[in-house]
Amino acid sequence: MNEFLTIILTFPTVVYGVLLAVCVIYWMLAATGLLDLDTVDGWLGSDGDSIEPSFVAGMLAKIGLSGIPLTLVLTILALFGWILCFLAQRYLLPLAPDALRGIAGVGVMVAALVPGVLATSLTLRPLAKLIARLRPPLPPSVLGRTGRVISPAVDENNGRAHFDDGGAGLILQVRALPDQSFQRGDQIVLIEHLDAANAFRVISKTEFDQQ
Repeated sequence: MNEFLTIILTFPTVVYGVLLAVCVIYWMLAATGLLDLDTVDGWLGSDGDSIEPSFVAGMLAKIGLSGIPLTLVLTILALFGWILCFLAQRYLLPLAPDALRGIAGVGVMVAALVPGVLATSLTLRPLAKLIARLRPPLPPSVLGRTGRVISPAVDENNGRAHFDDGGAGLILQVRALPDQSFQRGDQIVLIEHLDAANAFRVISKTEFDQQ
């Protein structure tokens, strides 16, 4: 038991351990409703459903995890990174000379990302495919519709809006032009579908009416 505690509280395992602990606390708070999933994912560059084409979005797409919340990806990656570092620190790092133990630890922490990302991809790909299948089809005439922002803000990376479809309404992921932003309650119009992000480009209703 003492050896286990020593390993998990020692570099490099402790780095992934802290990240994993933060992720677990996040999910516990989200489950109780104290945190908004969309808001926290927005801080990390995602809106919880899909993200604007960027470095992070491109990396998620390359490993087959488009549509997976970034917080979930980080949680699973932290778990696998922790396991790999624990095993390396238990069986490999003791073989390194004491003078090189710190450098070897950094190498293990960085190297753990490669199998960690691979394991995360293999674990979450079935979920990504399920999300893609369950995503409801959009009506063909959605472009040009006017809606209202329901997220705290809409910018080029994040945002959601509600659009009337004659029934329960549509809640879509929307993105503003790089030099624009909108606040909750602003009226916007859908002008373009962004395939890579599964979101829609929007402009203000005033600007749309003036065109």
